[in-house]
Amino acid sequence: MDGISTTRLYRVERGTSAFRRSVDLVAVLNAYGVTDKNDIDFLVSIHRDSLNRGWWSTYARTMPSGMAMYIGLEDGAKAIRAWQPDVVLGLFQTEEYARAVFEVGKPVEERTTEFVKKGIRLRMERQEIIIRDNPVEVRAILDEAALRRVMGSSQVMRGQMDRLCELAALDNVTIQILPLANPTYRHPFDFTLMEFDDRIPTVVQMDTVDGTSTLSDKDTEV
Repeated sequence: MDGISTTRLYRVERGTSAFRRSVDLVAVLNAYGVTDKNDIDFLVSIHRDSLNRGWWSTYARTMPSGMAMYIGLEDGAKAIRAWQPDVVLGLFQTEEYARAVFEVGKPVEERTTEFVKKGIRLRMERQEIIIRDNPVEVRAILDEAALRRVMGSSQVMRGQMDRLCELAALDNVTIQILPLANPTYRHPFDFTLMEFDDRIPTVVQMDTVDGTSTLSDKDTEV
């Protein structure tokens, strides 16, 4: 199939990826023998609507590449397992802590004020999956360094500690701290495992040294 690999098509069919362009969908429909113009136009219109259907679509202009796909998966996950060596997990951050995290990177990554404000609001809205009806189960391991590294001020950190205690009291949240004194392996970059029902494989999101983020459902990476 022109421009579309078998692996990519497999992931789209399994629901772990999506076509970002309508022309890709049309190519697949042609390959499947769907030639009726009305049917194609109808499916293309659904595809276009789906790209803007999620609540997070209002943040599209300021989201990094691939973030929309990640949030869509996060929103539909039944369980999330995460490792965070440097900062508190985004789903656990207070607004003040999140602001401090964004501000630290602002001059280096040349972030605009709009980017920071919308990034904070997006992060706060993502946290609804923890307290909604039928909430996602979250189990996170934080390195002790993430709690000792001051973001913003001591007051911001106290508020963040209080927030972690509140979340840890929820039945669907487990927070573990890996002590610095423990001589054990520590993966240098954070990652998140998202588990779904039996029809969709587990997906891992990984941050890398160059600041990029990847999504994969390959068994070897998961």
